[in-house]
Amino acid sequence: MPSISSLGIGSGLDLDSLLTKIQSAESASLTAITKQQSAYNTKLSAYGQLKSALAGFQTAAAALGAQSLYGTVTAASSSTATLAASADTTAAAGNYTVNVTQLAQAQSLVSAGQASAATAIGGGTVTLELGTTSAGTFTPGSAAAVQIDIAAGSSLLDIRDAINKANAGVTASIVNDGSGTPYRLAISANSSGAASTMRISVSDNGGDSSALASVVAYDPAGTSAMTQTMAGLDAKLSLNGIDVTSASNTVAGAAQGVTLTLQATGTSLVAVKSDKAAISGAVQNFVTAYNKLQGTLASLTAYDPTSKTGSPLLGDATTRGIQTQIRAALNGAQPASGANGLSTLMEVGIGFQADGTMSLDSAKLNNALTTNLTGVQQLFAGADGKSGFGNQVSKLATGFTGYNGSLTNATDGINKSLRTLGDQYNAQSDRINTMMDGYRAQFTQLDLLMNQMNSTSSYLTQQFSAMNGASRSK
Repeated sequence: MPSISSLGIGSGLDLDSLLTKIQSAESASLTAITKQQSAYNTKLSAYGQLKSALAGFQTAAAALGAQSLYGTVTAASSSTATLAASADTTAAAGNYTVNVTQLAQAQSLVSAGQASAATAIGGGTVTLELGTTSAGTFTPGSAAAVQIDIAAGSSLLDIRDAINKANAGVTASIVNDGSGTPYRLAISANSSGAASTMRISVSDNGGDSSALASVVAYDPAGTSAMTQTMAGLDAKLSLNGIDVTSASNTVAGAAQGVTLTLQATGTSLVAVKSDKAAISGAVQNFVTAYNKLQGTLASLTAYDPTSKTGSPLLGDATTRGIQTQIRAALNGAQPASGANGLSTLMEVGIGFQADGTMSLDSAKLNNALTTNLTGVQQLFAGADGKSGFGNQVSKLATGFTGYNGSLTNATDGINKSLRTLGDQYNAQSDRINTMMDGYRAQFTQLDLLMNQMNSTSSYLTQQFSAMNGASRSK
């Protein structure tokens, strides 16, 4: 029996074309499912855009509702050449006259000159102490004295290295002064202030300590081999007439929450006041985020009359509900507290335009911040830091995208529908494939049968023709 290599060869029928048409007709149901999936994915993407815009709006609203925003202050110096000023959230508004009469500095000592920094000098045990000197008396500080072993025959370079490795609160270096004996050992305290004055003594450890002492010994109340080139000094200043001393030129806490960085002696006026720029910036961010949200909503719910097509969220109940709730919250009023209480956004310069976006009157906002900061704070953050427009809107926006929120539920619903459609598509595709396999098998059998019948017909025709020929020959 001959085999059929291609449908239709045996029968002469266009069976391949027939199978293609059957499959195309059956696949129409798959196309419908694919269109539904595409529509759902488009809507899911639109919900993602809306969620992103809501997150930006929620962040801006939360920042505006934070009590800490209204406690921020700035400190400004009238003479930055004299000092710089900064303030933290604990600072209170006020004005300070600061008179700097002395800057803090670290003590520095220098040895007598040596012809070579590498020539052996001696060894011994160097004891280094930090403390204060008053009326010719040295008083050690709370830090323990540091003992440094200097090996016999050590040079200036070796002495420098040994001191630096000891981490004794000082730094040693070699200075070349350009003279005939130019190399000098310099030792400077790492910290400024009178309490970082050094006392350096040398004891014998079998390494010619007298030679070492002749280079590094220093006793502010006695005999010294080294010379003080800079004394350890505290900064001295007055703050509104009150004397202040500081071991550092960074003076923190002389005025609560204020840090002064001293640059030079002189007088400066320091003004500490509420940071209106930070608050107005937060309000502007709130308006910008709301307008971005409105722009996103407008785009996702638009209708094009020319093409007669709508955007993915046109008529969507979830989106409409979000728009309505946010607008209602912003158009509401806060309970005004006290004589200067504010209750509406219009009172700080925020209004709504015809297209639904917000506008901001910066002059009106700045006036409110200048004359009624407490009212502005209560309007956005509430007296308790939990209410006010900022916190209310932040909570509302968070609710939409949180657990069991309307946008979350809508997104979950679409994802569930997409999973169902995916299952339907797979089941339908399997059914069509099974059916087409059956048709293909049946058509193959038909082709074989027709081929057999054609072969039989040809055989019989030949036989009859032969018989007829034989009869005519008689």
